[in-house]
Amino acid sequence: MPDVLSAPLVVEFPFTRSLGPVQSAFLTGLRERTVLGVRTDDGTVLVPPVEYDPVTANELGDLVEVAPTGTVTTWAWNPSPRRDQPLGTPFAWVLVRLDGAGTALLHVLDAPGPDAVRTGMRVRIRWSATRTGAITDIACFEPYEGEPGPTEPAPHTGEFADPVTGITAPARLDYVHTPGRAQSAYIKALEERRTVGERCPSCRKVYVPPRGACPTCGVATAEQVEVGPRGTVTTFCIVNIKAKNLDIEVPYVYAHIALDGADLALHGRIAGIPYDQVRMGLRVEPVWAEGARHVDHYRPTGEPDADYDTYKELV
Repeated sequence: MPDVLSAPLVVEFPFTRSLGPVQSAFLTGLRERTVLGVRTDDGTVLVPPVEYDPVTANELGDLVEVAPTGTVTTWAWNPSPRRDQPLGTPFAWVLVRLDGAGTALLHVLDAPGPDAVRTGMRVRIRWSATRTGAITDIACFEPYEGEPGPTEPAPHTGEFADPVTGITAPARLDYVHTPGRAQSAYIKALEERRTVGERCPSCRKVYVPPRGACPTCGVATAEQVEVGPRGTVTTFCIVNIKAKNLDIEVPYVYAHIALDGADLALHGRIAGIPYDQVRMGLRVEPVWAEGARHVDHYRPTGEPDADYDTYKELV
């Protein structure tokens, strides 16, 4: 049995979104050290504000200003901050109901330890020195023993100079991936420039990459079968948007390729042919990355195109 592999992986997808008038006013207000909420049909002040009433679904726009002080409604201690979290030292995640608000805001509390945090404790906002119109303009909350803010929020127009109209929201997941026995064997075979799958003992289909079990029959697979190296393009797409950190000029073609002997198409980039000449049925072969253990791309073999009936079940 081969050694089971593992490796750290990162899935990252930062995306840009536009802001409606309520969210724009809220984030611009943070930049100006002003916390805005919105009043619902029943008079509840929501902080952070939303654009539609969660009960009636009516559009909301009655903005009000609440105090920068509030009360912790619940909390959880974080002893080991991770990358890009608001504080680099241990802190508490807290829900804070600001004075004048009817709902709680999620943020962090700078405290020396969990014994210093309790439900019902009074806190206030610590503003970031540099503010750009984001929730991080609140650096954190800190314990506060002073007078509470006004319980009745003040009306606010929501108008500011140079309002924030869009934000980039980062989304990232760091994890350790363990491919398991079947895929570990698949990856090790790639080191020898071979592609192996596993055959189902019931339906006899060969799956590449192998999964350790047949997705159709649900039974375990163990019999290794070498496939390819040549294959057939079953379907494809033309990529026109350049990916970050990927040194490939657009447009290029990404395709499903059914390797000879396989009953499942895998993904691969097509090169060595103009993008507008790639077609279903095109016969291709792998080009291995120099010094790496993976296929860099597939190129045409020069063979006649495969007949549609030979790959129609894999489209």
